[in-house]
Amino acid sequence: VIENPVRTRKDLDRLRVPDPDDELGYVMETIKLLRRDLKVPLIGFSGAPFTLATYAIEGGSSKNFLNTKRMMYQNPALYADLMDKLTDSVQAYLAAQIRAGAQVVQIFDSWVGVLDPTDFIEFELPYVARIVAGLRGEFGREVPIIYFANNSASLLREVKKTKADVIGIDWRIDMADAVKQIGKRITLQGNLDPLALFLPPDKIRERVADILLKAKPLRGHVFNLGHGVVPETPVEGVRAVVDAVHELSAK
Repeated sequence: VIENPVRTRKDLDRLRVPDPDDELGYVMETIKLLRRDLKVPLIGFSGAPFTLATYAIEGGSSKNFLNTKRMMYQNPALYADLMDKLTDSVQAYLAAQIRAGAQVVQIFDSWVGVLDPTDFIEFELPYVARIVAGLRGEFGREVPIIYFANNSASLLREVKKTKADVIGIDWRIDMADAVKQIGKRITLQGNLDPLALFLPPDKIRERVADILLKAKPLRGHVFNLGHGVVPETPVEGVRAVVDAVHELSAK
């Protein structure tokens, strides 16, 4: 819960953008340690501008995002200035993670699904696209950029306009439908329901096989869950997913 949400120009003026290399230096040091000690790919992470804006404006999570949409519609200049500040912050944060050693970065948009396509085009797409273009201008294509758009079945035709290297999708859309909407020239990430990991191993394998089969027409596919792993997830379920992906992808 944020005790001092951003609702007015005065609120925005006091919102300070932290220096990622200074105040968030511990994140960069952690990345450096992980790159030094572990031989696995390391993915950097940040929330997307719209999702961060909802928390800043609402003061926490929300059922209808009334305050956010009221600002979008009734005070678009204030909303745009807030988004500019958040966009600059996200880009700087991800760039710092890349310089520290992150090999891939992901922009995570948990609440973008509350926008319809028209609002997405106006109130989020330009900002995500700006981050993608900015990072690509600084680092080229050596560091892939993933944009995860949660609950975005109605937005996929617009989401690909961010020009991210990979589009992450949640479990609420069938992979075949996602491929049809977004086109075969896109790389998708996803999209097993995280709670499917509570299924028996044979059922998990069936779900994995179905997603892999439907993703075959794509230029590229990164198998993943459609959202985060819940703490209660059985280790056996995680192991079953990993084993199934390795086995079935090798065929």
